[in-house]
Amino acid sequence: MSAAIHPSAYVEDGATLADGVKIGPFCTVGANVTLAAGVELKSHVVVTGKTSIGENTVIFPFAVIGEIPQDLKFDGEETRLEIGARNRIREGVTMNTGTSGGGGLTKVGDDGLFMTGAHVGHDAIVGNNVIMANQAALAGHCIIEDKVIIGGLAGIHQFVRIGRGAIIGAVTMVTNDVIPYGLVQAPRGELDGLNYVGLKRAGVARADITALRAAYQMLRQGDGAFQDRARRLSEETDSEYVSEVVDFILGDSGRSYLTPR
Repeated sequence: MSAAIHPSAYVEDGATLADGVKIGPFCTVGANVTLAAGVELKSHVVVTGKTSIGENTVIFPFAVIGEIPQDLKFDGEETRLEIGARNRIREGVTMNTGTSGGGGLTKVGDDGLFMTGAHVGHDAIVGNNVIMANQAALAGHCIIEDKVIIGGLAGIHQFVRIGRGAIIGAVTMVTNDVIPYGLVQAPRGELDGLNYVGLKRAGVARADITALRAAYQMLRQGDGAFQDRARRLSEETDSEYVSEVVDFILGDSGRSYLTPR
């Protein structure tokens, strides 16, 4: 089974198209693009740059994927965008390639949903099963771990890390790192609890949720600085979920953390 290309689409020489690729009307595919089996470009989609897209990803009209970074320091160097399998990239989404100063790679995992107008900036690393709602914007150099949900019109500041399973409310600006399973809301993002709904939906054991609840209270009200509280938690817990939060807090970061209010 070969690729199906609409007569009005423009595919440059050099593009690599696997079996089962569908390219709809008025799409443009650049010479350095690789589309894996089952990728579908609905219509009016631009895929350019050194970009690879994984199996069965579907891209909806007017998305622009793989354009150069929105960075004035960019000087035409060859950088990449890698997108995993089974993503749903909706209308008007933009995803940029990396920069030489940021590692040269923007990477998106598998099974994500990127709703209308969402933006993934240069050198961002996005995990699996991530949801970015309408008009959410991810600045350069961010790290978004697995199963994160970012609400509509939310903005994530450059170099911010968001831990696994966290949820960011709509119309929220996030300027500091967010612990795994954190719940962030308010216009200037505040850590306002844990994502208990997400934990329950994921089937996390009651004992682990209870341990996370206790750990959050210690981080919120314990003695000493935020990282000192995390170090004490590391000595007291046997929950892998709490250990994940502790490791995130004690890990390498160029930014401070949203702390419990």
